[in-house]
Amino acid sequence: MNSKLNIAVIVTVMVLVIGVTGYVYTAPYAGNAGLSRMPGVRIGGTDTPVPRDFSSLNDAGTNLIMKLDGFPPFVVYLAYVGTPEGVITATRPDGGYWSQRVREGRNEGWLRIGDETFAMQATEILEDARLTMLELWAPRAMRSARAIAQAAGETAPRTDAAVGRPEPFRNPEVFFWTPR
Repeated sequence: MNSKLNIAVIVTVMVLVIGVTGYVYTAPYAGNAGLSRMPGVRIGGTDTPVPRDFSSLNDAGTNLIMKLDGFPPFVVYLAYVGTPEGVITATRPDGGYWSQRVREGRNEGWLRIGDETFAMQATEILEDARLTMLELWAPRAMRSARAIAQAAGETAPRTDAAVGRPEPFRNPEVFFWTPR
């Protein structure tokens, strides 16, 4: 009787481990045409030494995949622009989880651009420096919004009902990623 109980416990634990692992790798997160938060145990790509000039990565598309170190694991698609020293990203000022983690000092992560994955760290950019970086980032972000709309089968980015035009940027929070 005891051996049957042991077998049942082992089988139950194995099923739970397989189920949890499967969920972590395939958990469905609602999003816009697949460009949103998703499970982040694996970011994919090939670990690559950082380039001397990140602006060379601007031809790889308008979105990157970002994964912060730590728990819970998830990745986020972000519009970006490469500069000689690093990568500029931005997000809505909505108290989002990843931006809060960066502010708390948990700023190490990975950026996947195309098939290349880089170990990076984020720094929030404030005041006048933020405006300068925002000017570089905004045109690529608009191209990204159009690409997301097309992937969702829409002809233009979703409109903000309050103003009747594409959603305004509403003073995005800007982050600069540099090699770690």
